[in-house]
Amino acid sequence: MNRGSATLLPLDQPTLDRSLVRGVAWTAGVRAPTQLLTWASTLIVARLLTPDDYGLVGMASIFLGLLTLLNEFGLGLTIVTLRELDDAQVAQINGLSIIFGFAAFGVSCVAAIPVAHLFGEPRLANVIVALSLALIASGFRTVPFALLEKELRFRRLALIDGTQALVHAAGAITFASIGLGYWALVAGNLLGAIVAASLVLASCVHSIAWPRFRILGSALTFSWHIIVSRISWYVYSNADFFVVGRILGTTALGTYGLAWSLGSVPLDKLSALVSSVTPAYFSAIKTDQPALRRYLLNLTNCIAIIAFPAALGLALVADDFVLVALGRGWEAAIGPLRLLGLYASFRSILPFLTQILNSIGESRFAMFNGLVAAFVMPVAFYLGSSWGSVGVAASWLLVHPLVTFPLYGRLFNKIQLGTLQYLAGLWPSLSGSLIMAFGVLAVRYSFDSDLDLPLRFAVDVLVGATTYLLTVLVLHRKRLVAAYAFVRHKV
Repeated sequence: MNRGSATLLPLDQPTLDRSLVRGVAWTAGVRAPTQLLTWASTLIVARLLTPDDYGLVGMASIFLGLLTLLNEFGLGLTIVTLRELDDAQVAQINGLSIIFGFAAFGVSCVAAIPVAHLFGEPRLANVIVALSLALIASGFRTVPFALLEKELRFRRLALIDGTQALVHAAGAITFASIGLGYWALVAGNLLGAIVAASLVLASCVHSIAWPRFRILGSALTFSWHIIVSRISWYVYSNADFFVVGRILGTTALGTYGLAWSLGSVPLDKLSALVSSVTPAYFSAIKTDQPALRRYLLNLTNCIAIIAFPAALGLALVADDFVLVALGRGWEAAIGPLRLLGLYASFRSILPFLTQILNSIGESRFAMFNGLVAAFVMPVAFYLGSSWGSVGVAASWLLVHPLVTFPLYGRLFNKIQLGTLQYLAGLWPSLSGSLIMAFGVLAVRYSFDSDLDLPLRFAVDVLVGATTYLLTVLVLHRKRLVAAYAFVRHKV
């Protein structure tokens, strides 16, 4: 099937609301169970492998993650956001994406040995070359995937993402079980990427044309802002792994990386359930300030009502969780997990800021904010490493929110949103989480110290979940009922 640019979304509010809710519902309905299964597979694989195995693959991921961003060059988001692109321009962008895919693979192969020397780990070169095969698949996938987004085919996209996660998890467990060590992580990742690219191409095939930069001028300007922002994000998002691996060693990187996976990735996935759907909608209402304010507040509150108690709860029971789920061999992950869990609550509500800024023509401001973060955060991680991986994790919690505040100021000014109005919307999740914390701490320090470790963990989780639910239901019942009625009506 040959697809051009997607049909523009209807701008009437009820239709947009209904389409958004259904898109999120399909995405959540598929991704949520697969994420739980993926998280469980991480625990299984962690017991079969060693921190050193995770550290080695983590080093490769630092380098390849950057190449992946360069490979994509923001072209997917450009297609979704710039709704005026015609079929010929999309075909040229598709050709450019494929060229980038092969170029990124070549660069990766050439750089593999120097990167291995940089980390002081000879095994790393072969791992980088093997994983870089996914860059070619990504080059073919970028434009068809973006067109599926623009056409609001979120049911198909969710199924593809879910299939990739399942294939990745099943592959990693299988290969780890037969004793492949760190190659189990490599093979699982590569297998999932290839399967996902194949499914995308089967769902949406678009023509390919040689790129003409004169015709793609405005699109490439927007793409440039996006790619600089993403590279900046990548630099400061992975600088902590680089600092830990280079200064503290592969074992420390393995424990820190797993703490990040357990503390941040689940909530990142929750946020992505919504933020993966929203760019097309923000683009559709970019001239309607009341609609932008309403979407930002409602979407942020929906994420926070789940993310805030989950993040704080994980921080409270991190010690018992690590010992019960992973064993004492991973005890060094407890400290970073506490701090990264707390930070994840803030991180989960950030994606909407840059998405709206990009849609209203403020991509340049978002780009410069990213560049500031790319300078400040690595310095903070380096200084924090003096206190080990805990100090590195603390840098996320203490420094990154300060870097992000200009984004809030710019967005609130552009869409005429008051800070107190924004914070008031977060009050149900904040108040419920704080009362939950008092309940868990009261129980923990009152009588559960004599309980067996698994039982104590179960009691803390039960008390925390019950306290939070009762608090929200009693103090904020009207808001919950209104939100439920809205979602039920739209679905």
